[in-house]
Amino acid sequence: MHNFVNKTQSGETSNFFSFKNSKYLVLAIAMSLAFGYYTGSKNIIPKIFAQNITTDMVLENKYNASGTSNFFDKKIEVNNSDLFNEVKNSLDSKFVSWKATYTPPTAKDFENSIISGYVSAYKDPYTQYFPPTEAKIFKDQVKGSFGGVGMEVGNKDGFITVIAPLKDTPSMRAGIKSGDIILKVDDKDISGMSTEQAVGLIRGEIGTEVRVTIISKTSKTPKEIKIKREEIKIPTIDTKLISGVFIISLYSFTAESPELFKNALIKFVESKSNKLVIDLRGNPGGYLDAAVEIASFFLPQGKVIVSEKGSDPSKDVELRSKGYNVLGDNLKLYIIVDEGSASASEILAGALQDQKVAKVYGQKSYGKGSVQELIDLKNGGSLKVTIAKWFTPNGRSITEEKIVPDFIVVRSATTTLDIETKTIVKMILKEKK
Repeated sequence: MHNFVNKTQSGETSNFFSFKNSKYLVLAIAMSLAFGYYTGSKNIIPKIFAQNITTDMVLENKYNASGTSNFFDKKIEVNNSDLFNEVKNSLDSKFVSWKATYTPPTAKDFENSIISGYVSAYKDPYTQYFPPTEAKIFKDQVKGSFGGVGMEVGNKDGFITVIAPLKDTPSMRAGIKSGDIILKVDDKDISGMSTEQAVGLIRGEIGTEVRVTIISKTSKTPKEIKIKREEIKIPTIDTKLISGVFIISLYSFTAESPELFKNALIKFVESKSNKLVIDLRGNPGGYLDAAVEIASFFLPQGKVIVSEKGSDPSKDVELRSKGYNVLGDNLKLYIIVDEGSASASEILAGALQDQKVAKVYGQKSYGKGSVQELIDLKNGGSLKVTIAKWFTPNGRSITEEKIVPDFIVVRSATTTLDIETKTIVKMILKEKK
């Protein structure tokens, strides 16, 4: 859920993720507690230290006959290697642990830490190295239903932050809201943890209880909330008619979303309404192909939906509408977003807003407009690398500018989604004909 883009090529994606001729997979930034990351079966061994390998970093990781590593018996060559070895020698000779029981770091611990530090130097929250244990947690998210609390979380400004609680899940019933910052899980301080580490603590056996300590946007006082883990299943779509306005609530962009959305459009036509709302609040993303398919219901063939720009301009691409566009000129289309709307949600909303076929209501979106590739490593770990950025048809950077609604709807601490929906419906009905 939270949200990761796995870029794959034809023939390199497992059947689990196949969606027609899917080329791209876009997911929200967050490591999901209820939605899950999708990963391909691509097995690429990257040259992590490709940049000036002889001067930036050389890792001599050699094993002796007993299986123990001589990794740190060798001199580590880095930029300013004298400083590095000065620090190493000081730690080796002086460090004393405050713990009653202490296990010295192993060669693999050192190796993982150096690689993690190297990757973190890029200062991109979405470019991450996962040691084998964390990589397994990351990939376990694809297994469908599991014991969790039902919320998308991600690292925002250095804090583990709730992107969105999912509908009808323990976290929503417990009052967790988008923007809540998680400080502790049970009694463990999670400051400085990766999203995946935090997820590993929050998930657990169905029926067990987890305590999360949060700070909300409306209160500076930490609050502990007890939540019982349940089997979490991914919600996808709902429809309802309020005062003649037809609302399709889309909770995630799965492989099945376009077909479900088409069926919802049939219900819309049968309702005889000409006012359609696509509610993307709390939708952390999903398949990019699903967003393209859904946008194609409303845009003429060839209209730009999103642009992908990477380090090589010659490889920049534009994804365009397939031109289903079957609902006619009488349609009045509206989108609702909030700070829990991310990734594929922002692509859909931004495309329909820029192409002037829909007006956007709500709050500013999350701002996840980058593409990550997941690379499996020989040691069982994974490397997630930002390889491109997404831009709306008018050239807006989704990450930097987000999706700004045409009509901002102020949300208070007591405003429920149902109340907000009714407020937006009233605003729509008051529009000039």
